[in-house]
Amino acid sequence: MEPLDAFWHLLNFVLPALAVAALAAGAAKLLWRRELRTVAWTRLARDAAIANLLVLVAGLVLTRHDGRILTYAAMVLACAIALWWRGFGPGRR
Repeated sequence: MEPLDAFWHLLNFVLPALAVAALAAGAAKLLWRRELRTVAWTRLARDAAIANLLVLVAGLVLTRHDGRILTYAAMVLACAIALWWRGFGPGRR
């Protein structure tokens, strides 16, 4: 595999995690404006992206395939938990 092909392959692997994190953080900030007023969108998106990337890598290791529905379902759950933790839970500070 050429280096450019490897770059695109890696980018396509992480893009769903980053897109879901950004969209979910934006939706959370929009839906809970008053409650999340003190929490920055970047912090929400960063924590959700980290959780999503960890789940994607774990799904790849456990199933030995990329793009499994179970992995994406776990990614959505991890994203929701990360957003709750940073926005409403003990990680809010």
